[in-house]
Amino acid sequence: MKGNPQLIQALNELLADELSAINQYMVHSEMCANWGYVKLHEQYERRAIDEMKHAEKLIARILFLEGTPIVSSLKAIHIGADVVKQLDSDHTAESGAIAAYNAAIKLAGEVNDFATREMLEHILNDEDQHIDKIEELQDQISHMTLPIFLTTQVG
Repeated sequence: MKGNPQLIQALNELLADELSAINQYMVHSEMCANWGYVKLHEQYERRAIDEMKHAEKLIARILFLEGTPIVSSLKAIHIGADVVKQLDSDHTAESGAIAAYNAAIKLAGEVNDFATREMLEHILNDEDQHIDKIEELQDQISHMTLPIFLTTQVG
């Protein structure tokens, strides 16, 4: 099925976001593992896997729409030097992704591609959960202080 070129371009932009997020989360995951923060390591790793699944769905949809998935383009990746900076970088990335998914959902509706819109809505729900978890961790840090929070993240 030949898809709308503008929508295929938007899907490729979302794909770039997802591929960038995978890299950012994997680096953050391994940094936390190196510091001994096993629980944070596992959370980042799960989030990276979620983003991989999103990328897989986007690639499949682009191919279905007879487009070419662009996997060589990444967005800026911001690696935090500490846990607080990691969470701040991740919050910024997720906020941008949520805005991009909302725009793509609107576009999919405008070009009457409701199957793509539904797929994007499911991914958006995951992204909402990601930012909620990031904000939960940030709130815990503000309530407990960073040193106490970090003691709760050791394996």
